[in-house]
Amino acid sequence: MPVTSGNMTLKDATNDAIRDWCCNPSDTYYIIGSTVGPHPYPDMVARLQSVISEEIRKQLQEKEGRDYPDYLIACVGGGSNAAGSIYHYLDDNRVKLVLAEAGGKGVGSRMSAATIQLGKKGIIHGSRTLVMQSEDGQIEEPYSISAGLDYPGIGPMHANLAVSNRAAILSINDEEALEAAFELTQLEGIIPALESSHALGVLSKIDLKPEDVVVLTLSGRGDKDMDTYINTFNKK
Repeated sequence: MPVTSGNMTLKDATNDAIRDWCCNPSDTYYIIGSTVGPHPYPDMVARLQSVISEEIRKQLQEKEGRDYPDYLIACVGGGSNAAGSIYHYLDDNRVKLVLAEAGGKGVGSRMSAATIQLGKKGIIHGSRTLVMQSEDGQIEEPYSISAGLDYPGIGPMHANLAVSNRAAILSINDEEALEAAFELTQLEGIIPALESSHALGVLSKIDLKPEDVVVLTLSGRGDKDMDTYINTFNKK
């Protein structure tokens, strides 16, 4: 069922799903794939997605002879990919966690979805977290070229990682994400989803050594984003 309210992205889909669930509790289940919303959903999604970090541990042991990386990088919007990627490394201080959020047109442009950098403590969809809001506490509309990162809040797990300084949070703008996507496509033949392109944009912003073991998770394929990629390429 298409969502036509607001800017028709993740926040509005979540609004409509919770609204329908509350109005039809006798015959409706609420299911979400993001680490947002009321407890226990963020925790459930993170635990289910932890199969990603379980697989990372196994593959690193096979390929590198150790089960942890030096850097672990993921994009955050709804936060499920990031939560699953870092789950088994949350208490492992040997691993530097780097999360990429959507800077949109720039953090100071008023067209951004950099929730962790721009947000203040608040409540959205039943969870206490960092929320993009006005001085009166009204939710502000986020903007990102990527629909999956276009959310005015962040999962409470990621908000905690930010305020406790366990994870470094970097804002990646639209142009930086697009450039990173084109680079991966040219070098590896892998077309990433726009969400994942923001994680790729981190690589040029951190000081990596040749011997560092870096894991960067791609949360999806770029099939759904081909129109955006093609339009951007044609403009160039």
